[in-house]
Amino acid sequence: MSTRLLARRVREIWLGVPEARALLKTGRHTEVIDTGNAISPPDPARRGTALQRFGLDPWTPVLLVTGGSQGALAINRVVAAWLEGGGGEGMQVVWAAGKRTYAEFRRFHRPPFHRPPHVQVFDFLDPMADAYAVAQLAVSRGGMMTLAELCAWGVPSVLIPLPTAAADHQTPNVKVLADAGAAIHLPQTELTPQRLGEVIGELLRAPSRLDQMARAALARGRPDAVAAILDRIGVLSG
Repeated sequence: MSTRLLARRVREIWLGVPEARALLKTGRHTEVIDTGNAISPPDPARRGTALQRFGLDPWTPVLLVTGGSQGALAINRVVAAWLEGGGGEGMQVVWAAGKRTYAEFRRFHRPPFHRPPHVQVFDFLDPMADAYAVAQLAVSRGGMMTLAELCAWGVPSVLIPLPTAAADHQTPNVKVLADAGAAIHLPQTELTPQRLGEVIGELLRAPSRLDQMARAALARGRPDAVAAILDRIGVLSG
């Protein structure tokens, strides 16, 4: 909303995604630049240390579940029901449940060397990059910064937009990635343990499709966004 209000008055607008350009009414002298969102660039070399941190088997698929720093209660409860119904077999789950809801879900914590399924439940993951470095698939909300990180790391995703987000802005975020082939759009109205399990299972049983989704995500990624923004700041202040 702030960007829309200021779009006619500013010299430059830096976009997180190019599709946002069509939604802005700019001034005659406003330049719109697709920089991407300012995130920490991915470092694939951290995969080895991340596997050690979580105690993961490098040959078994890793599912990341995250609802953002606050968690997502609707997603967490469906994931819990999916696990209680026998979900998670044949994979390793790294689950960031959020600090507010962690107490409700920590009982599912079953790290390596316990009987399957191997589920690790955290209140908060810091750095989050460790989870991206090991994940073959993510289940997440559709916040723009999270999507920017998933794309930069090339992580395929099942995205469940927050229906109460302002102006339902997460839904178009998610549709952009789904249309690009980088994600599956799963509306919260369709989110059930059975449906979630079906989507996860179908993807993890299709490595070639996951590879295609990963490539599509990387094609959307802008790991150089910080450098691009700093460059523009230098131009404007020069």
